[in-house]
Amino acid sequence: MNSKINLQKTFNNMPAEYQSEFNHIITKYPFKNTNYYNSLIKNEDLPNDPIFSQVYPNKKELQQSTIYTHPDPLNEDKQMPVANLIHRYKDRAVLLTTNACAVHCRFCLRKRKWNSEQEITKLTDKELSKVCEYLNTRSEIQEILISGGDPLMLSNDELGKIITKLSNVKSIKMLRLGTRIPVVSPSRIDTELVKILSSTNGLWVATHFNHPNELTKESLGACSLLISSGVPVINQTVLLKGINDDADILAKLFTELGENRIKPHYLFHIDPVEGNEHFATGIEKGIELLDKLRNRISSILTPVFAIDLPEGGGKVHLNPDYKTEYQSYKGINGEIFDYPTP
Repeated sequence: MNSKINLQKTFNNMPAEYQSEFNHIITKYPFKNTNYYNSLIKNEDLPNDPIFSQVYPNKKELQQSTIYTHPDPLNEDKQMPVANLIHRYKDRAVLLTTNACAVHCRFCLRKRKWNSEQEITKLTDKELSKVCEYLNTRSEIQEILISGGDPLMLSNDELGKIITKLSNVKSIKMLRLGTRIPVVSPSRIDTELVKILSSTNGLWVATHFNHPNELTKESLGACSLLISSGVPVINQTVLLKGINDDADILAKLFTELGENRIKPHYLFHIDPVEGNEHFATGIEKGIELLDKLRNRISSILTPVFAIDLPEGGGKVHLNPDYKTEYQSYKGINGEIFDYPTP
């Protein structure tokens, strides 16, 4: 999955100073990629290729910011009643299974988990038992998001054990497995893994396509294996400045996802993580894009635009405001319509 990338080939297509910048940046935020995902980069489009921009270091990551200053702005570490379990919402929680990912997305919420030694941590049996003990005392928790890192970096046996233990908690009705593996290393989705996932009632896969260039025969084939086996697949997209902050790009992405039975679920504004400000579009840009998509794609294809509030305040769903001051509403072509109400 993670054999050595031919970096020199990339450096040869970049400005002369990029290699030294690369080596400096990765001392704080390490680089990691797969050969498959690297192969999607179009050298003629460097340095603006949307795949390259998502995974290769950028000197802006090290620029000082007055607003994106915290490595854990959502207070995840402070909302863990037991190790590796984030309990923010009453009825659901997030389980961090590993710090490993197949690639290091430069906009990652959990860049704080990266380290230059590339040390891999995994949820231990003891930690999993502690998590289940906690869940057994909290009957209000009905859903677990299995996250990381990326849980599909675990072996099938390791992942199967976690799924079985969580499924045995009486109150748990649904598991959601968050992964970018279908996008960056689709060959990982093998028949054994699909069998494990499809045999679990209430299990959903939430994957992470950000750009139409990621929608390949391989990545869509991996999703098709899951869907055809009965595993529902939804997608979350992060809105990224200079990469997908364009209505044409998003319409193409969401339409092709829908054509392949993958439901666009979330469009997230970038989280205010230290080192990520250069990806931020601003919230108004996201609302503007949602407004432009209104007349172009159906509700099935339209994700929820959301922000995650700092300090663990939770998600807020945002929409354009179509109401006017005269209690009328703006239609899809900008015309104003009254709506009869008693």
